[in-house]
Amino acid sequence: MQEETQFVLPKSTDPLPVTKRGLDLLNDPRLNKGTAFTFEERQALGLSGVLPPFRAKQEEQVQRVMENYRRLTDPLEKYIFLTAIADRNVTLFYRILMDNLLEMTPIMYTPTVGHACQQFGHIYRKNRGIYLNLNHKGRIAQVLDNWPAESVDIIVISDGSRILGLGDLGANGMGIPIGKLVLYVAGAGLHPDRTLPILLDVGTDNAELLDDPLYLGITRRRVHGEEFYEIVDEFVNAATTRWPNVLIQWEDFTNDKAFPLLNRYRDEVLCFNDDIQGTGSVALAGLLAAMRLRREFLSEQRIVFCGAGSAAVGIADMICAGIADEHSMTLDEARQLVWMCDSKGLVTTSREGKLDEHKIPYARDEEPATELLEVVKRVKPTVLIGASGHPHTFTEDVVREMHRHCKQPVIFALSNPTSKAECSAEEAYTWTDGNAIFASGSPFPPARVNGRIFVPGQGNNMFIFPGVGLGAVVSGARKVTDEMFFTAAKTLAHMVTEEELEAGTIYPDLAKIRTISLAIASAVARLAWEQGLARYAEPKDIRQYVRDRMYHPDYRPYVAA
Repeated sequence: MQEETQFVLPKSTDPLPVTKRGLDLLNDPRLNKGTAFTFEERQALGLSGVLPPFRAKQEEQVQRVMENYRRLTDPLEKYIFLTAIADRNVTLFYRILMDNLLEMTPIMYTPTVGHACQQFGHIYRKNRGIYLNLNHKGRIAQVLDNWPAESVDIIVISDGSRILGLGDLGANGMGIPIGKLVLYVAGAGLHPDRTLPILLDVGTDNAELLDDPLYLGITRRRVHGEEFYEIVDEFVNAATTRWPNVLIQWEDFTNDKAFPLLNRYRDEVLCFNDDIQGTGSVALAGLLAAMRLRREFLSEQRIVFCGAGSAAVGIADMICAGIADEHSMTLDEARQLVWMCDSKGLVTTSREGKLDEHKIPYARDEEPATELLEVVKRVKPTVLIGASGHPHTFTEDVVREMHRHCKQPVIFALSNPTSKAECSAEEAYTWTDGNAIFASGSPFPPARVNGRIFVPGQGNNMFIFPGVGLGAVVSGARKVTDEMFFTAAKTLAHMVTEEELEAGTIYPDLAKIRTISLAIASAVARLAWEQGLARYAEPKDIRQYVRDRMYHPDYRPYVAA
């Protein structure tokens, strides 16, 4: 039964009543405007004389920040600089980020966020989010009550066990939930005051961190099994009790926990796993666009995966759903077009050892093969997808062998950060004489091959998860379904223009992320209403309804005009 209510955010033009004054107001990053406070606000709120006399426009504040930002050359220093802005003035931070999105996304997220996580204990300045740890077991609800926001729309939570391709970073992994939520706000307009990053600290098996005197997490080995799931159950119950409509995003959990966590909660609470579902959706979108470029069908492809973890299986599941949808095939029939390789080689039913449960649907009834090159020679793939976390696995021999049998090979080197990519953009274009349709997980610079400039695509999950999250939140969805991610992939693929395809680009311009997120959120919300999954009443104009609920980083007045 739908409730006759809607998701509501205050308008940025409405005066905001504030109880803080003077330095307390300036020290609250959610409320601080710095030199942009009006003279009336300064007089009414005890700020006269506390600020320089000049009243700056937000554009002038941005100019000052960018002048200092561009003096920096080290990406980690830029990350620290921007984080410090967010710690002082949230509204200004998001204005700067949105105005310079292409320049700053690689700083605030991959690849720089990986380095920031590795150094997190050494560059820590100020808390952003909640750290739940084993010592909180039995009182997690009390800990969550320490968070001041009465309304939280989205939580991104990680246990730091598999940060990008960097492995177990323990409590240092907090940089990932923080970064993901930054992208939610900038990319889709979730309100920053209603987002909550959480790091679930259940220990770390990283000996280097355990020996680091500046490590900020609990110094013990990770817990597993029932003890792990007990604390996660307690978190889910506490979070959904305090914020009943909250969306929970599982982020960067190891494969042995990512799938069980998703399956444990997906039908009970509003949640999804971006590594599985988001990665699958953005990869399918790129592949659908590549099919437009090659004027072929998904069902005509032979797809080889290098990597068989959560990301790879998520991508394979989404692609197989796309194949089944395209040609009315069963999922089992679609899976016959996929060959999956892990660290032991081709995943088959006949090889020694027990297969992980998530690999079983893709185990092939054929002879084993230990090397990727052997698989490529046997299969003659038209699509090669890397999600292994191991760099340089797409060697020259592998790529050239693929190109021998495929005029325009689709090569997706999706492992993050850039240092973990299976091959570089320049290598893919060089080894295929400029014929590859290439995409990566982290950004690569343009490559010059045989006198031509190639601009590689980036299969960035930012294209997908902000819009899916926004659509689920504003519709009041009761759960996030795979069909929502499938719909998001098709929506994204259709947003690639003919001009972009002619230039060999299979993803739209990231600078259009707000328009992209609006389209995806509208499609996801529409699906929630069509399938009876939405708590809120359906509006007459879904797209306008979603647009009206997107946050924009404009200063709100604190004193009525």
